[in-house]
Amino acid sequence: MLGAVAATCGSLLAVSMLGHGIAAPPSQQLTAAMVNRALASEAAESASPLPTPTPSPSVQLGGVAMPITRATPAPSQAPAPATPQPPAGTVLSSAGGTVVALCEQGGSYLQSWSPQQGYEASGVLRGPAGTAQVSFTSNQGKVTMLVTCRGGVPSAAVHTNNWGGGGGGVDE
Repeated sequence: MLGAVAATCGSLLAVSMLGHGIAAPPSQQLTAAMVNRALASEAAESASPLPTPTPSPSVQLGGVAMPITRATPAPSQAPAPATPQPPAGTVLSSAGGTVVALCEQGGSYLQSWSPQQGYEASGVLRGPAGTAQVSFTSNQGKVTMLVTCRGGVPSAAVHTNNWGGGGGGVDE
């Protein structure tokens, strides 16, 4: 048993001794200042007007020149193409609902419409047209919005028809 322990210890010692002869000498940790100095000297050399071959920057550690390499960014994917945003419309409101309208080459265009609570949208002429329209209907009556473009800006004429016998007034 004593022989086996002696042989094991001897083997470990021999491997340890071989490792010191084969491996590089122990390294010294680089400080931020050392790296910054090396990078600054590289930048100064690359700014010189004469094209001269320059060795890669290095830092002297214990008599051994340690090269400094810059990390290169990983190749990036091309940026995704921007999603075209729809043009911003103008919000026009009435008692029956709201529309978002804009002016296009063919005339007024309803981007969207939303009835007020108790109303339903019907009779939609989205456009583009000289006059786009939407009607909002409820138990009390009907509100029709006629959208036209004036100077490139949408505007609405609102017609109200009350079922209860009231007149069909026009609001603007």
